[in-house]
Amino acid sequence: MRLMTTSSDLQLGQPTPFPTSPEEARLDRVPNPHADTDYVARFTAPEFTSICPVTGQPDFAILVIDYVPGDWLVESKSLKLYLGSFRNHGAFHEDCTVAIGKRLRDLLEPRYLRIGGFWYPRGGIPIDVFWQTGELPKNAWLPDPGVPPYRGR
Repeated sequence: MRLMTTSSDLQLGQPTPFPTSPEEARLDRVPNPHADTDYVARFTAPEFTSICPVTGQPDFAILVIDYVPGDWLVESKSLKLYLGSFRNHGAFHEDCTVAIGKRLRDLLEPRYLRIGGFWYPRGGIPIDVFWQTGELPKNAWLPDPGVPPYRGR
């Protein structure tokens, strides 16, 4: 995996074709100007979509990604493009959620990372998927993810 760390390498500020798959998508990282401070950065993707690998029907989720960065931050445009690359990707809810978390962990080497995938029902059953790595540092404040348990979201 090639890591993008200089401004000329970033997708930010440049015309960027939409990746057709998560494998093709590139995630960029940038230096954390506050690497000496424990804080939580949150990304919420309220309209995440992927495809059921069995039926080919679309699946929808709210993704909440929280992380305590170390030396690196994820560049938000590249994250948006990466998450959008799942739009035509066939994978189960668990696979999508955990794969995104692991890819971010491998790229950023954060002090802590958690991802919650709050999936809308398919076949009458919502499947919510949660994954984390590391332990939340004592000085970091982690708010509730803000997505209520399923009640017709």
